[in-house]
Amino acid sequence: MYEQINVFDYLSLRLREIFKIWEAQGDIREIRLRAERPLLVYTDNGENQVQVEGRAVVVTRKDIKETLEYISNYSMYAYEEEIKKGFITMQGGNRVGLCGRVVYEGDKIRTIRNISAINIRIAHQIVGCSDGIMEKLYDNGGTDIFNTLVVSAPCCGKTTLLRDIVRNISDGFMGHPGMTVGVADERSEIAACNMGVPQNNVGMRTDVLDGCPKSQGMMMLIRCMSPRVVAVDEIGSEEDVRAIKYAVNCGSRIIATVHATSIEELYRKPALKSLLENKIFGRIVLLGSREKTGKAVGIYDGEGRKI
Repeated sequence: MYEQINVFDYLSLRLREIFKIWEAQGDIREIRLRAERPLLVYTDNGENQVQVEGRAVVVTRKDIKETLEYISNYSMYAYEEEIKKGFITMQGGNRVGLCGRVVYEGDKIRTIRNISAINIRIAHQIVGCSDGIMEKLYDNGGTDIFNTLVVSAPCCGKTTLLRDIVRNISDGFMGHPGMTVGVADERSEIAACNMGVPQNNVGMRTDVLDGCPKSQGMMMLIRCMSPRVVAVDEIGSEEDVRAIKYAVNCGSRIIATVHATSIEELYRKPALKSLLENKIFGRIVLLGSREKTGKAVGIYDGEGRKI
């Protein structure tokens, strides 16, 4: 279930043949298809314009249509709920961003039609990236988990680290018993569910509410699934803060992430002020640069002191 699929098998037949002879410089992170424009591929070494015999490969509307058919298994209607949010999660956890004509129904987005741009983001789950910090996250003699906040700038691996922390807590880590974890996966990035089934390894005791707003999802999980730990990505709204307080008051532990480039910036975020002042989080994990995805550069206690 957690094996990486070959994303090239979901491209149009013409593009598949092109990728058989084109060599990427580095590991592929994204494949961007834009109708009537050059095919671009992003690797860990940067942007690459795909060329054959010295000429840029131009994506056609037929390439877009055919690729969408393969991605959706000829059933776009089955992905309507995801499409209205601008993406489809493929089997294997790869995420497909979509752009086109947005169709409204009242004040809500109903769907996206005339899709002319596709961004295939290739999943890169790093199993084991949290192993080096797990011992510092356990509380009460190793029988429980501190409420933990993972902090980083965008694209520095906070979701990657969160996912692996969830996996370790769920399965159990180095003699610590596994715990039931509930994930409110609003943007389908933690578990990468496909038709409700997690494509990423988030552990054997993990339940996922996919596509549900974080604040509602946390409350639903506590009422319905009785998780010992609740995990959410990118908190920041007043509703998120209220839901976290509700979860903690119900006896659940929280693992969450937030955008900030430093501890000082974190403490200046108005929405998180009450959580930080009341020392809700017993551990704060600060991540480094994009070059060290998911790598912690500092772990702090609830007082903001480095440990």
